[in-house]
Amino acid sequence: MHVAMLSPIAWRTPPRHYGPWEYLVSLLTEGLVEEGVEVTLFATKDSQTKGNLIGVCPRGYEEDKELLPKVWECIHIAELFETGDNFDIIHNHFDFLPLTYMKMTKTPIITTIHGFSSPKILPVYKKYNKKCYYVSISDSDRSPELDYIATVHHGIDLNQFTYRAGIGNYLLFFGRIHHDKGAKEAIEISLRFGMKLIMAGIIQDKNYFNQKIKPYLNNDKVQYIGSVSPERRNKLLGEAYALIHPINFNEPFGLSVVEAMACGTPVVAFNRGSMPEVIVDGKTGFLINSIEEAVKALKNIKIINRFDCRKWVEEKFNVKRMVKDYIHIYEKIC
Repeated sequence: MHVAMLSPIAWRTPPRHYGPWEYLVSLLTEGLVEEGVEVTLFATKDSQTKGNLIGVCPRGYEEDKELLPKVWECIHIAELFETGDNFDIIHNHFDFLPLTYMKMTKTPIITTIHGFSSPKILPVYKKYNKKCYYVSISDSDRSPELDYIATVHHGIDLNQFTYRAGIGNYLLFFGRIHHDKGAKEAIEISLRFGMKLIMAGIIQDKNYFNQKIKPYLNNDKVQYIGSVSPERRNKLLGEAYALIHPINFNEPFGLSVVEAMACGTPVVAFNRGSMPEVIVDGKTGFLINSIEEAVKALKNIKIINRFDCRKWVEEKFNVKRMVKDYIHIYEKIC
């Protein structure tokens, strides 16, 4: 079986720091190669893989602002579909745009829908429904207007996350600095609870950062450290008292939540989107519905057995399980 893997090109695959979709594509690609599957990865030219790499875009357009995203996206997608008949399966991780190239090849196409940025993108998915095989990343992130072949929860490489039995002395917010992720709410929770908050992630909304986050920044109570490398991510997640995840949207999955638990760190998250699928309430963290409930949950964090957090991820969210789930889908289609 020969799989063509279409990665986004906002960042390198795998990303140097931020780039969740590229990160998942890399994990899946390398996992498939380890299982003996032939994979050709379509990604930026500077990407790294043990499979075959084909790239036209020199580097991620978020890393080089001289690159016009739409131009390079079109060329990148066309590079795959113009040779699409050379593959047994095309696996699209590039959102909805590649669906409009489908008639260029007879090869079956799987699209992992990593989330709906807006209901306004649904018309494209609806047009190609039943012509493309859709995979959801959580049961909660399914549109009732679409048909799906499976749900495949993300898996992570547990070797990248060190289990730590000790309880830390700071709270962690790990994600995009944006209203959706609840960055402001994280600050409010930490101030009410009375524990230092470290915030890590890219600033996706500069106005939001300047108005809602920046006024609270000081090294004693709230510290913003920007986007971090995988090595520093491991240390930050593992040494935290808890990860706080007060999301303001129905999150499709939540990688940082699983990564924190892999280190043994419990998660306190707003009960929205995929959170009930990812967190075992009262065992690997707490599902809450308000800032007040979050503060109360943090007071009870010591009843969580940190090893239970790690064990949960080992059982449910390891990368080998994700790879095997996708191989099963490929075989079913072929």
